[in-house]
Amino acid sequence: MMPEEFQNISACSDPLTENNQNSFLHSTLEQFFTAKTRTLKIDKTDAVAVIELQRYLTEQQNVGQQQPPDSYSYDMIVTDGVWQAKCILDRSLNHLIHKNIISSGIDIHITQCSFVYNERRLGQGCVCIEKIEHGSKASNVLRKIKDLDSLPMISKDGFGNIVALQSDSPLQVGRKHYLSLWNNEDPEGRLWVPDVPPSDVVLDVSKMTLLCDLESSLGCMFRPLPLIVRVIHKSRLRYYGKPGLKINYPYQAYFEVADQSGTMSLVLWNELCPEWYQRLNVGTVLYLQNYTLKQSYQNRSRPHIDNHRMKSFHSVEICLNPRNPTAVLTVVPAKSVPPQWGLPEVSYQFTVRSELESLASNSACDVIGLVTFVSRVERIKCKGNTGPEKYWTYRWVHAVDGTSNIPFILEIFASSQPEIFNGIYPMTYLVCTQMRKCQEPDSLPYLTSSCETQIFTTGYHKGQPYVSDPRVKSFIQWTKTLKDSVMLKKTAVGGHYCFPHAPLIFTQSVADGSAQVPLVAANDLKSELEGLHYREHKRLAIQGQVMAVQYVTLPEETLSDQQMVQSVVAVSDPPSDQRTVEVTQMLINRETAPSSVQSSPSRRKRKQAKKRVMKRRYITRARVQEKREAGHGLTEEELSEEESDSETEEVGPLEKRTDQSRASGQLGPPGFPQSEGATGEGSVADCDRTSWESSSWPKQRQEVLEYLHPGGVCSESLSQRFRFDDKTLLLQQSNLHAARWTPEQTTDTLSSVTCQGYYKITILGINQQMAIDAAFVPVMSSGDPRSLGLTQDPHDNTLLSCLSAGFICPLADPLSQSEVALPEPEEILATAEELKDTHLVCILDLCHLGGEKVEVIITKVYRMTDIALV
Repeated sequence: MMPEEFQNISACSDPLTENNQNSFLHSTLEQFFTAKTRTLKIDKTDAVAVIELQRYLTEQQNVGQQQPPDSYSYDMIVTDGVWQAKCILDRSLNHLIHKNIISSGIDIHITQCSFVYNERRLGQGCVCIEKIEHGSKASNVLRKIKDLDSLPMISKDGFGNIVALQSDSPLQVGRKHYLSLWNNEDPEGRLWVPDVPPSDVVLDVSKMTLLCDLESSLGCMFRPLPLIVRVIHKSRLRYYGKPGLKINYPYQAYFEVADQSGTMSLVLWNELCPEWYQRLNVGTVLYLQNYTLKQSYQNRSRPHIDNHRMKSFHSVEICLNPRNPTAVLTVVPAKSVPPQWGLPEVSYQFTVRSELESLASNSACDVIGLVTFVSRVERIKCKGNTGPEKYWTYRWVHAVDGTSNIPFILEIFASSQPEIFNGIYPMTYLVCTQMRKCQEPDSLPYLTSSCETQIFTTGYHKGQPYVSDPRVKSFIQWTKTLKDSVMLKKTAVGGHYCFPHAPLIFTQSVADGSAQVPLVAANDLKSELEGLHYREHKRLAIQGQVMAVQYVTLPEETLSDQQMVQSVVAVSDPPSDQRTVEVTQMLINRETAPSSVQSSPSRRKRKQAKKRVMKRRYITRARVQEKREAGHGLTEEELSEEESDSETEEVGPLEKRTDQSRASGQLGPPGFPQSEGATGEGSVADCDRTSWESSSWPKQRQEVLEYLHPGGVCSESLSQRFRFDDKTLLLQQSNLHAARWTPEQTTDTLSSVTCQGYYKITILGINQQMAIDAAFVPVMSSGDPRSLGLTQDPHDNTLLSCLSAGFICPLADPLSQSEVALPEPEEILATAEELKDTHLVCILDLCHLGGEKVEVIITKVYRMTDIALV
């Protein structure tokens, strides 16, 4: 890329220059002219809005200089409503981005900044923000801007001029490109050339070679002949940059290519990745020249190729380099590929859900399904990484294909397809290729991504080779029997979700202390919580005793019309003469329009009040009911039900959410205090309390060294029913916070509740030095995504049995019209005395939700009789 270009704004005739006296950013830059020192402290500061955060690898420090606290630097683009300015964020403030405290779309006050010169380049320098005060999340500055792109971007060069920036690259001139804000796998910035239809080409195919001949060519001095191959697999991007590495674009991507003689790996290196990665797709035909050959790197994953007629050549791989020599790639249009080239078609291995149990563990397969649940996006830190720290981003998805009542459980990691990954939502058709089967003891099988996994959802199916696959056609035929009004009742978005569930028996190795879930000291919990980055998830186990339990519930009048995925018995919608959805060409052309026209809020509330039935009865030990199976499939009655919410009908405008509790993200009415220890926006209010406390807790509480209150249950902790008219907001809440602000971005939250309440469990560490509050949100309905895979053996609904099982017995069926017998929280808490002095191992799920919000959810407890040493 070209170095940062500047334009002196004194020569510009832009009418905005007349407003410089009203611009805080412009006046601040002017103060650098008269400043006697490099650092400028600002006493009177106006709010500026954060437009975008941009991440890149930090330049290596000179010998003797202090090393940075992490391996990445951040540029921040701010605006005062008149100008935009790009500045470097001082590394001491990086932790504010790690916690998502500073994010796009908020207002901040800059209280100290400095000018940093580039000592190796004349006239190069930039403004560094050193101290800030962060304000409201709803930016008042951005609210007043009509056209953000029309505001020019200014900075200050090393000669003291205020200049307008003309290009998009890091302010540290030693770096040429930005990384995605939350992972290293996704392409980021205008540098990455998008996929465009290839133009017509004329090729010289008189002298060609085949893949089978390349193994014998390894080590030869002459340049190999051109190749014509088809891409049959594509891996995600690999970023291998690290401080000190003198490569501008340290990227690598593997492809599997094939011709009539077999298959071989092809590697795209460095600068060629931004230019070609998004243009090379499965099915693309390539004419390759000036490539090189080298011995294959054996210690890597490979896709499973299900074509026994094709031979795989694993000893050699094709390298496409940006120089020495410069590889030449030509994409051949599909219409220009003659049959005589003998290129094999792309083959797939689609597996239906009913066959999944019979597959061997770690087998590869492709799947297609209708999405019913999408979790929030979370991150895990990459283990064993010798380079800069990095995080994997992933989400869980449930998808059904009609062959089983049990959906596919999919663990999908970012596959360098950010638009598709962030756009997965219920009621769309999802295709995942090269998924690997995982099977844990006493658990349902699930599928996880491999390096070669590609995902496609509604809007991206057109032109994909799998469209003609027989099993894909069969799936489309099945979808024609569905009614959206029925399927929507089975959908959910977001919330806490972790799979597989904790095992029935907690085992620990006597030799090295390892366990399925890491067992940590209670005193280490504080550092574990403080070390979490935004949306980072960890599952840990601690030993301790339950000292107190408090039930936190919501009053009925706060329950929104997005009523619960669980604990609700919904009566069928009234008959309607609305037409059903035509799905013949849905896989390719389906438009996910909002559902049918909604009635007025007051009418809808009255209507839903008649439809909801909830009765509770205490279930004693003598009245334990038999296990009831969760109903995941569609009955004939449901399939024949008149559809009342057609997806293709026109929808009215989105209802305005002026309710104060929704605006604040709080799941209760205004005026109720947040639960003890709750921090941050979105914590559920303590509206109605029922509690139990051990008689020894008051004394022991005075003696503990530290008592942690992470914050209870937040709005992001609870899944909610999917609705088409709330799709944009649901996607925003379940995805990671956007690096760049857009006008569609909002701070509104949906006051959806997927449970009647939660139990705040106080755990005292086994050495009685540390205590922590954790939230227990029991599964109460088979419609709750967390119910899938639970061992639903009947139990007596004591608090201890509920904590051990994870659910209230029996699970309600949200599609059933029968009454549900559920114990009252007071009745469950009446059994809490058996927890006194009971030594337990508690499984905790930790997740940082941004800002000051940290989620700690207890998912299971083990008695000492449920523990084994091996």
